[in-house]
Amino acid sequence: MVNIHFGCHRSDKRKKNMTENERKQKSPDLYEQLSAYGASDFYPFHMPGHKRNFHLLGDPYAIDITEIDGFDNLHHAETVLLEAQRRAAQLYGAEETFYLVNGSTCGILSAVSACTKRGETILMARGCHKAAYHALLLNDLHARYLYPPADMTRGILGAIQPGQVRSALEAHPEIHTVLITSPTYDGVVSDVKAIAEIVHEKGGILIVDEAHGAHFGMHPYFPQRALACGADLVINSVHKTLPALTQTALLHVQGPRVCRTRLRRYLSIYQSSSPSYVFMAGIDRCIGLLEQQGTELFEGFVQRLERLRTSLFDLKKLHLVDGNEDGLQAFDYDRSKIVISTEGSGMTGAQLSDLLRIRYHLEMEMDAPQYVTAITTIGDTKEGLARLGRALPEIDAELTQNHKNSRLDQKNRFLKEERMSENTPPDLAVLMANGGEEVLSIAQAEDAGKCAVRLEESGGLVSGEFVYLYPPGIPFLAPGERIPRRLPEQLARCRELGLQLQGMADYTGEKIQVIES
Repeated sequence: MVNIHFGCHRSDKRKKNMTENERKQKSPDLYEQLSAYGASDFYPFHMPGHKRNFHLLGDPYAIDITEIDGFDNLHHAETVLLEAQRRAAQLYGAEETFYLVNGSTCGILSAVSACTKRGETILMARGCHKAAYHALLLNDLHARYLYPPADMTRGILGAIQPGQVRSALEAHPEIHTVLITSPTYDGVVSDVKAIAEIVHEKGGILIVDEAHGAHFGMHPYFPQRALACGADLVINSVHKTLPALTQTALLHVQGPRVCRTRLRRYLSIYQSSSPSYVFMAGIDRCIGLLEQQGTELFEGFVQRLERLRTSLFDLKKLHLVDGNEDGLQAFDYDRSKIVISTEGSGMTGAQLSDLLRIRYHLEMEMDAPQYVTAITTIGDTKEGLARLGRALPEIDAELTQNHKNSRLDQKNRFLKEERMSENTPPDLAVLMANGGEEVLSIAQAEDAGKCAVRLEESGGLVSGEFVYLYPPGIPFLAPGERIPRRLPEQLARCRELGLQLQGMADYTGEKIQVIES
């Protein structure tokens, strides 16, 4: 194996005091680091979906242009870009599809802005990505939240239930826009068809953040697309689960309920005025690949994926999530996500991720307190999947053998005894799904006076900022919400587990901004 140091997350005082020249001499630049990583044997079970195995584009500098004659304009597409977007719409079964070069974030912001007016209330799944909350901020919206059920055993959020949507819309008839995420970061799919029927019955619009489901509908092994289930607006990140460049996505629209003129206006606001032709060419080549070879590529991928999943069914201490777990409440499940639960194993998700990285050179997409998530796509090789298929049973066997001692591979420095614990936060998923009481709208909180207090002293106060884990970028807490009494304790525990808390101005996570009383 190749041993490469790819940089560290923390800097000591000596490094902080380096001169600029010393820093330049000692630290490789980003390109050098990326090149070294690409040349190593580290295998990506993370985004982007091309997994560095598809070479759809040549030299990016050779095709990096601006809106010159003959190459159309994304904000006023009439020729080559119009046709490219039409091909994408045809592939996905949409009436109209828009290229997104600012990621799914841009699509979510545009969709919410197009479907709401300032001051209105939106019905939104609490497990939505932070971009949805930013849409609330920018449009001065209020939110009524749909709280997904939580699998408390594994800390995974379940599916939004159609009955929840019906009850909420009947209780709040003024709401006409509904936003859900399906699939979730962990592959949980909601009953979009039933939800769409309820929303339309009530005269509303359904937006589905399907960022992680760009591959849906490409093979019967995977769930149906939200478009096929009746959603009005659907956002897909082609870079997440398909061979496309990072930051590329699609926004699909169908039906008469969405004002297309308004949607285009907001796309022109949230999209760059200098859209990358490299990105757009990447989307186009991805769509072309799926048109020409999609059936063959997905058939091979499904066969490789099913072999991997079958090889993991007999794990004893670790557990492969398949969507049928008691308490998960999934309508359907995306089996391209390899979610490995560590519940009851004596190991945390962060520890399992560390072990896979350091011993096996396998980089996961995400680690949570009680599980890890690997993203697989048509870009994954037979050899890459086989490496994961060997690594997890080996770790499981060691866990089984050493479970009584609550230790694994004591020679590895990254698995410190003090970090070994069966006592991971039991209600982390509930905190992700249940924020605090709304005292102010996010926009009102943004403009209010704030001060910093120690995290452990913040319970009961009103938050002045977001708090979320990244990935997946789902807020525990939004500005304007009262901080639950137990949240500071839970966040401190997250830090102990090595999870990435973001959103707070204080990067150390020791202090949080609150609204001044």
